[in-house]
Amino acid sequence: MKNSYTSQFDAKLPGINLLTHTDVYLVFYDQLNSNNFPSWVKKEKPLLLFIESLQTKKLMPFHKKKLIFKFSAMRHFALECSKLGYPVSYHSTANDFSTSLISLFESNKNWKLYYMTPNEWDFRHALNKFKSQFQNTTEYPNNFFLASVEKYAERILNGWRMEYFYREIRKQTGYLMDGDTPLGGQWNYDKENRKKLPKHITLPGVFDEEPDEITQEVIDMVDDQFSNNFGKSANFNFGVSRSHGLNALNLFLEKGLKNFGPYEDAMTTRGSVLFHSQLSTYMNVGLISPKEVCDAAIEYSEITKSIPLSSLEGFIRQIIGWREFIRIYYEAMMPAVREANYFGFDKDLPTVYWTSKTKMKCLSECVRPVIEQGYVHHIPRLMILSNFSNLTGTDPRALNEWFWLGFIDAYEWVVLPNVLGMSTFADGGILASKPYVAGGNYVNKMSDFCGNCAYSVKEKTGDNACPLNYLYWNFIDEQRETFRKNGRANFMVNTFDKKNSEEKNAIKESSEKFLANLPRLSKKDWLKKEASKS
Repeated sequence: MKNSYTSQFDAKLPGINLLTHTDVYLVFYDQLNSNNFPSWVKKEKPLLLFIESLQTKKLMPFHKKKLIFKFSAMRHFALECSKLGYPVSYHSTANDFSTSLISLFESNKNWKLYYMTPNEWDFRHALNKFKSQFQNTTEYPNNFFLASVEKYAERILNGWRMEYFYREIRKQTGYLMDGDTPLGGQWNYDKENRKKLPKHITLPGVFDEEPDEITQEVIDMVDDQFSNNFGKSANFNFGVSRSHGLNALNLFLEKGLKNFGPYEDAMTTRGSVLFHSQLSTYMNVGLISPKEVCDAAIEYSEITKSIPLSSLEGFIRQIIGWREFIRIYYEAMMPAVREANYFGFDKDLPTVYWTSKTKMKCLSECVRPVIEQGYVHHIPRLMILSNFSNLTGTDPRALNEWFWLGFIDAYEWVVLPNVLGMSTFADGGILASKPYVAGGNYVNKMSDFCGNCAYSVKEKTGDNACPLNYLYWNFIDEQRETFRKNGRANFMVNTFDKKNSEEKNAIKESSEKFLANLPRLSKKDWLKKEASKS
């Protein structure tokens, strides 16, 4: 199946006769690493099948750069496999994935299908539909992660926290261990990793790669076929191959890892990446593996002797701790968790999430790079974007969809636990022990956003006050029963209750006025608005 945007790609891919093949190994967009193929596949080199479905535009208006990355990475990997001696059948189609797969096997009755369990739920559903018609299939367990779902899922469902999971994975892998004890005597150095970014520190440049002719072909396709999607395609500079992912890893080790720890939580108008690696973009499609990333970081630290343990541990924890933990949470909680909404919030997303236009400097600084590049690091995601959603009573499911469509590294297995579990408390406390909410003081402490904001972070209520200040206390008051249940968070309710009646009334009045005037826009209405511009 060809479209008008595959000519450069097709010219580089050798033609094959599908009738001469029986064994077919299906490659998903997030399993782009031949090192992870089953051993017999690497040895016998059966036909590799890729399906690039353009139907995705009807399902979710994914960020243009996310689509460019996904489709270009698939095409580059297909070419790499061809060079390794695999016969490759690549299909770019307007049909959905399931229809395309079934159609191919109806035309090739002798085919036997082999595949690895997909990361995302919808693809499993599509394959179950396929297997109901075609019995000759073999499924292999997913090997792109370090931790066993079967071993940990039940404990996570019972409220087991990430910190204890992380300690077990440290022991399992041996990373940063001194026998049975953690290197340095502590499991976690998070308290050392909460510094505001000093003005004198120079930020490292991000890894970038100029689009080649294949990527440019994909850019042209996305601009044409997905013109109304979220985000911008201009200045696409992400790598799209395994070699690019490894180069990005090396650049991070040299330029970012040393300062990653202390400034991991910092935010600044000077950039949206800071010392973060952005390696999730490459790991989440399989181009580089969590093991080789951790191995490389530890080896670099041992060789150079220049990396503080707090930085190294903080980075390793993000990968073998949090990333592995949320994947198991996703497996254990699906599909019911898709509708999780503990607080019962039902309001549409604030319009700022679609436009970045707002008087609140912190919000504009965090939404703008998402629109432009599909990325900000995890603290803006948690403490600005998710925090504001919570404080304004926004439906967490709408926020989850926005994260999923807006971030280049976001796939359902990773974004859903982070949004519905961690940041919005929508699951009622299975993943996180308390709602993550904060007022303007936190933002001022961890960023330089407040200095040039139209609102005053020092004022607590009124038209000139930072909205986060009164929205925070309003949220504490309205959700007091949830905070009462958590010993760690109960003090916030007590602090609110100690305020005098004048302060409490001012908080309520300021919150009600702000929320009443907050413009909102659903995904459906945003799509209509974008379509009307075409």
